[in-house]
Amino acid sequence: MTIKEQITELAKKYSDNLKTKIDNRMEEMKADDKSHYLIYQVLGISDKEGHLIDLYQNKGRFLYKYAGSFLEEATKLCFLEKFPKSGIKKIPNTIGQRPKTFEIDCLEGNNAIEIKWRDATTDGDHITKEHTRIKVIHDAGYQPIRIMYYYPNRTQAIKIQNTLETLYKGIGGEYYYGDSAWDYVKRRTNIDLKKILEDIALINSKEK
Repeated sequence: MTIKEQITELAKKYSDNLKTKIDNRMEEMKADDKSHYLIYQVLGISDKEGHLIDLYQNKGRFLYKYAGSFLEEATKLCFLEKFPKSGIKKIPNTIGQRPKTFEIDCLEGNNAIEIKWRDATTDGDHITKEHTRIKVIHDAGYQPIRIMYYYPNRTQAIKIQNTLETLYKGIGGEYYYGDSAWDYVKRRTNIDLKKILEDIALINSKEK
């Protein structure tokens, strides 16, 4: 099976699972207590609009989770195709007690690659946790590399990412986002992941 066929099959699996999750949640929501709509009304939101907000909030949570998991797994397939020995690796936390271990999304040789589809966090604690993680990885003899396909839009989230980029580069690691993330995967694996995904998306749009 070619890498494109593998990723297409993976996309179908995630798409089917996502649809099932959403359908089940929509069915569950029919029996939900809607008494909180009173507060929506107080704030000028109609019952109809409030229902749609609840509906799409639930859909969005599933979509974001599945989008991130799919893109991470598709990226791993690309590296596995080029580097058969690459894969997930857990290493002990040698700095603190929590968490006990840190997981490297894709360890390829000496490169400890973290894969993010996007990271819109605005939590300052995220910086501390990530700093600990990459220091542990560096101390274990690996080079921390972060690839994030989609950069956040909000100012505070962008500031967090700027700080993380500084942390990565300051410890001798690498940080790629946006086009540079897609280019990194293509350069390292000789697989144009973005083109494969664009082809799948085009086929899906024609089937709608």
